[in-house]
Amino acid sequence: MNSEMQNELEKKYMKKVPKFNPGDTIAVTTIIREKDKQRTQIFKGIVLSIKGAGVRKTFTIRKISAGIGVEKIIPLYSPNVSKIEVIKRGAVRKAKIYYMRKRIGRQALKVGEKNGLYDEIIDEADEVVEEVNEAKPAESKAEE
Repeated sequence: MNSEMQNELEKKYMKKVPKFNPGDTIAVTTIIREKDKQRTQIFKGIVLSIKGAGVRKTFTIRKISAGIGVEKIIPLYSPNVSKIEVIKRGAVRKAKIYYMRKRIGRQALKVGEKNGLYDEIIDEADEVVEEVNEAKPAESKAEE
């Protein structure tokens, strides 16, 4: 199967999710199914890493619960993820911030915060790039 066909098949499983990066504090609302009951659970923590591409994209989130570090690897486009909310933008220089695992106490929860104005400019630039990328395939098909 070629990559174009695969991308088309994957698009129907992808849903709209907010942009976030490692270092951001997010709250993920997941659906938990137990026998015939269903409930929602919120997992709030710092994003350590984002891996994969397309429908297979996953992210690792970490929080401290009762003094113990808890991590979850969550598929981004899972049907069990009902909502992802970005609480705080973090300013980190690495794509994988596994060094957070070694931190103890208050330091385990601290990540630098991005300047709000800078963040808005980057988001606007990303939107413009996405619009251009969406317009290009339509133009190239028209030329053929």
